[in-house]
Amino acid sequence: MNNGILIRPAGVEDIPAIHLLAHQIWPKTYGHLMSADKLQYMLQLIYDPASLEKQMQERGHVFLLAEVDHRPAGFASFSATNETGIYKLHKIYISTGIQGKGLGKTLLNAVIEEIKRLQATALRLNVKRDNTAIAFYEKQGFAIIKEEDIDIGNGYFMNDYVMEKKLSI
Repeated sequence: MNNGILIRPAGVEDIPAIHLLAHQIWPKTYGHLMSADKLQYMLQLIYDPASLEKQMQERGHVFLLAEVDHRPAGFASFSATNETGIYKLHKIYISTGIQGKGLGKTLLNAVIEEIKRLQATALRLNVKRDNTAIAFYEKQGFAIIKEEDIDIGNGYFMNDYVMEKKLSI
């Protein structure tokens, strides 16, 4: 998939597009996996414009925006961890209307190329334990390395697998 696709670094000027994409994608992706209250709580917690700005400017998250025919169609974010050579993929989402057409793989590969330039040896991510995306990640070379239950406040937990892909430099 390459026709009309641009993957580029995203900055604070792209926060409205990321915010809108998240609010379009999350209900379709997670609506059957969590309560409506938890979904809204998490959207507010993670994708409020002030939260996105803090992720970009204070937490060192690098965002990439995928555009198809000059329109935002997906995004990813990643950052270094406290472990040398290990990076974390925080987010990767593709508009539901174009999922399954290779854009997710293209965006993931763009993240991997970016972190390889930074001497990364592995990429980790968290994925909800009952999310069908696990199969996508396994197909891309990720393996489950552990389970993690994260208290996100308000009585909610994220019950995730941590997955990792080893990288050759």
